[in-house]
Amino acid sequence: MTASSHRRVRSLAALAIATAIAAWAIAGATPAWASAGVSVAGPDGGSLLPADYATEVTVSGTGFQSIAKGFGGVYVLFGWVDDAAGGSWRPSQGGEVGSDYRYVPDAESADNAGYQRFLAFPGSQTESSANGVLGADGSWSLSMVVPGAVFESQDRDGRVSEVDCRQVTCGIITIGAHGVKNANNETFTPVSFGTAPAAAEDGTDAAPAAPAAPAGSVRVGLASGFVEAGTSIVFTGQGFTPGEQIVASLDSGLTAVGPLTAGSLGEVAGALPVPSDARDGTHLVSLRGAGSGVVAEAEVTVTGSTAAAGLVSAATTETPQWVVVVLLASIVLAVVLIVTSLIAGLRRRHRRNKARKAAAAVPVAEASTDAPTAAASAPVVPSTTPMEVVR
Repeated sequence: MTASSHRRVRSLAALAIATAIAAWAIAGATPAWASAGVSVAGPDGGSLLPADYATEVTVSGTGFQSIAKGFGGVYVLFGWVDDAAGGSWRPSQGGEVGSDYRYVPDAESADNAGYQRFLAFPGSQTESSANGVLGADGSWSLSMVVPGAVFESQDRDGRVSEVDCRQVTCGIITIGAHGVKNANNETFTPVSFGTAPAAAEDGTDAAPAAPAAPAGSVRVGLASGFVEAGTSIVFTGQGFTPGEQIVASLDSGLTAVGPLTAGSLGEVAGALPVPSDARDGTHLVSLRGAGSGVVAEAEVTVTGSTAAAGLVSAATTETPQWVVVVLLASIVLAVVLIVTSLIAGLRRRHRRNKARKAAAAVPVAEASTDAPTAAASAPVVPSTTPMEVVR
């Protein structure tokens, strides 16, 4: 082989190595989440969903990061994100629920209302509580419920706000589960809403959705008009649109539960927790329809608040001033009585001693005064001595 051939082979080898390095660098620089994708299909297979009532959809994903026996997994949610194109809503980029993204709340368990789904990693200890498991290739598929174009959600502080997906872009959100921030599995897939009814299996148009309940026709009933703080308010609602999402709240966000799905007759039931420190007195229970916007309200009286108990305890532990004055006066009076009693006892003892001394001195005095009297009263005895007769 000539020298020029050697140089040509070396040049081709160097070019091949440089191409491989560039390809490896490009592949390594591409974020893994960019390859993850999600598709949404409604009951008829289309992507246009009804705006006025809840719909069950099929959600599928490919290209997700699947970690064998890994902790966490993926949450699949329906909601709204801010800055969908820029991605600043993502938890891995500092996004926070309530401000950068919102979603329909639901129980974080396999048996919930269907608004929130959980995908576990293969072989994870959380498989039993998951709605599905990611495949080794990062693919998955499950069904979930989209509540319609309008829904209410809560932020981390419990504040309730309404989201209208006809004014903002809503869709399917995927994020890392159990607090794990995994940028590879963070996606947002927009969903469109329309008013056209879905086609029935026989080719005819399906029956339109039930009209929203007129204002004033909805009502709420309470199991009791009185409830203890720290327990729950058992309620029922009637007159809502069948399939509508209902959010129950106490005092416009003090506490809330939902969304709950209205039954075929527009009925709903649930239990609303009452904080243990809720003030004693009258509170307002509200049921709001996410689709119709109608509200039913009822008053309930809360008793036994820990906050009130704390105030009573503080009041009872603070001793009134008059009690202190009476206590001090009683102590002074007791001291005076004790001193007086001691002085009186000393005086009585002194008098007794004096009386004993006086009694002991009386016989001696009587003996000394009675001697002359005895001598004076004694008889004169004639002398026996002969007396000389004086002549």
